[in-house]
Amino acid sequence: MATQRLGIIMHGVTGRMGMNQHLIRSIVAIRAQGGVQLSNGDKVMPDPILIGRNAEKIEALAKAHGITRWGTDLDAALANPDDTVFFDAGTTQMRPTLLAKAIRAGKHVYCEKPIATNLNEAVEIARLAEEAHKTKGLKHGAVQDKLFLPGLRKLDMLRRAGFFGRMLSVRLEFGYWVFEGDLQPIQRPSWNYRKEDGGGMILDMMCHWRYVLDNLFGEVKSVSCLGTTHIPKRWDENDQPYEATADDAAYATVELTGHNGEPVIAQINMSWVTRVRRDDLVTFHVDGTDGSAVAGLQECRAQSRVATPRPVWNPDIKQTMNFFDQWQEIPDSQVYDNGFKIQWEHFIRHVVEDAPYKWTLPEGAKGVQLVEAALQSWGERRWIDVPALAV
Repeated sequence: MATQRLGIIMHGVTGRMGMNQHLIRSIVAIRAQGGVQLSNGDKVMPDPILIGRNAEKIEALAKAHGITRWGTDLDAALANPDDTVFFDAGTTQMRPTLLAKAIRAGKHVYCEKPIATNLNEAVEIARLAEEAHKTKGLKHGAVQDKLFLPGLRKLDMLRRAGFFGRMLSVRLEFGYWVFEGDLQPIQRPSWNYRKEDGGGMILDMMCHWRYVLDNLFGEVKSVSCLGTTHIPKRWDENDQPYEATADDAAYATVELTGHNGEPVIAQINMSWVTRVRRDDLVTFHVDGTDGSAVAGLQECRAQSRVATPRPVWNPDIKQTMNFFDQWQEIPDSQVYDNGFKIQWEHFIRHVVEDAPYKWTLPEGAKGVQLVEAALQSWGERRWIDVPALAV
């Protein structure tokens, strides 16, 4: 059994998501387990080089996790033929430019979402990547981590087993209270609330919901969305007040065509100004003719048609039913690894042995398409159709 090296340029991993999910819980974890196993039994060992603007910060991060290579010169890293993969988790505004530079340097590319801040740039970089794949064999992918969450994998298992019967609707509740910064310290970066810096709930989360909806519940056909900035003033990392120019909440209805051709309605509430009283920070409630299920990040509970209780509306007496107790938990039938790590392993196999891989940049562009449709709906206060995206 042989082990081959795979050089990976990792850009933007000093940020929260890039550091925790992609570096520590994915690449470092893969290295600790001895690499990624291929279909023939061989192993692939990632050999990352960390690239960032702050030399001191990037060096400290590398040394803390046993990474021997780091630097601040991205052009020099891209010029190294021994590093064949470029990964970006930096700012969204710079992503299309960086991906294009990496593709032209002959690198496979993998990136966080959204792949761009607007649809034109998303389609342009997706087309460039597709052309490079056809002519040079370069691979490309976009992070779609929610698909690998245990809760959603259990939900998808129920769907594939026919548990829901004819699917009717999906209700998605996401969010929690992000402190303003005056009374308690903030727990999300301040740029999230500045539109000029790429912030905003719709841009951040609608690209997630696009691939979740398409893959689990049905193809997105149209959207009606209302965004808002509930908290207009916040305090940044230096305790300085600033104007919040980006939407911190959005409320959407999406029409889907289900996997069996049935119409499915999805309702999406997403907010950084809501206090949680539900099973998890995000929940997906699916109703069908034969059963319903509610999934969070890790757990999933179901209620079949024959086990559905018979509540009676009577506003004059206290409710005697405990509705939370009437659902059956779907057991862990396997060990669920970190979702980001699982997708990294898929991408590495795709690069090294051409294993099937469907989470590509055109799929990432679909997320940006739904973002733009939602923003247009909000701006024009009307339903917006979402046609098939030609890349």
